[in-house]
Amino acid sequence: MLDMEDKIKIFKALGNETRFKIFKNIFTGGYACSIDESQPKDDIIAQATCVTTIAEHFDFALPTISRHLKELKDANIITMTKSKNRIYIEPNIKTMKEIAGCFDVIVKEYEDGVVYQYDNTK
Repeated sequence: MLDMEDKIKIFKALGNETRFKIFKNIFTGGYACSIDESQPKDDIIAQATCVTTIAEHFDFALPTISRHLKELKDANIITMTKSKNRIYIEPNIKTMKEIAGCFDVIVKEYEDGVVYQYDNTK
């Protein structure tokens, strides 16, 4: 379960426009990686995206894209799997469902009139 620190890390990671665009395209399957056709279609490698393919879509050097991907990985919203000389990337669906569920709870509490009192002295 995501704690407050995890949630903040996710929002900070997605708060950068380039990282958000990268994540959105990973999440929606906007990138395709050249893969070995002999791989089974249900194999993680066959369904993932590779770093070099992402870099081709942005006007940044590969190390810059890698830093953005590291931020997304550190926030646990993508997974990275290395195979031979490539790194494959997928969205972390579990984390995204959990963060989406947080919004469901917030909206429900708002609709139910739940009011929170915060102690700003801490």
